[in-house]
Amino acid sequence: MGWINEIKKDIHSIMERDPAASSAMEVLLTYSGVHAVIVHRLAHWFYKHDHKLIARMISQIMRGITGIEIHPGAKIGKGLLIDHGSGVVIGETAEIGDYCLLYQGCTLGGTGKDHGKRHPTLGNNVMVGAGAKILGPFKVGDNAKIAANAVVLKEVPPNSTAVGVPARIVRQNGKRTLDLDQIHIPDPVAQELAIDRIKLAKLEKRIAQLEAKQSIKEEGKNADL
Repeated sequence: MGWINEIKKDIHSIMERDPAASSAMEVLLTYSGVHAVIVHRLAHWFYKHDHKLIARMISQIMRGITGIEIHPGAKIGKGLLIDHGSGVVIGETAEIGDYCLLYQGCTLGGTGKDHGKRHPTLGNNVMVGAGAKILGPFKVGDNAKIAANAVVLKEVPPNSTAVGVPARIVRQNGKRTLDLDQIHIPDPVAQELAIDRIKLAKLEKRIAQLEAKQSIKEEGKNADL
């Protein structure tokens, strides 16, 4: 009965948040994200009871059907909405809080250098945009938002918005932390060239000073002769 109640909570959560959902039956029968989460809960039960081969077989079959790969070891809270879902990858030690939203193509993965806890932990009400990558064993705080195609490599505080590659915090607790102007962005190449020109000018000045000193020394030697 507990498993059925979890499914009901998932469906109810989707009905509340997805304007395209017209009925609970539609969600249950046609939403691949729901299918992936339901079957994951079954696979996770086998995983916890040390039937890991069965758990992996179940998850791989569902991956082939839905295009969503959830390792059976991942811990998922109630009300997860995987919208569209194709290409979503959730690693073995990932943890997802309640009422999170994942869009297509996002990854909760590892970096390949960590052992034990290797994947991220999402708090409650976290939104992960399409194509975003969250890589490593850190936490994304409650109510955080990860922008589409962002690559997150370190902890994200609660109530924050992370944008870019690598991701930076641009908003926290409703206040802007970085300038979001996408038009008047400094050209990084031009900035580097300007820095190089300054360094070159300093070197030329230093060379001129050394040449002047050397010239004075040579004139002194010639005078002695």
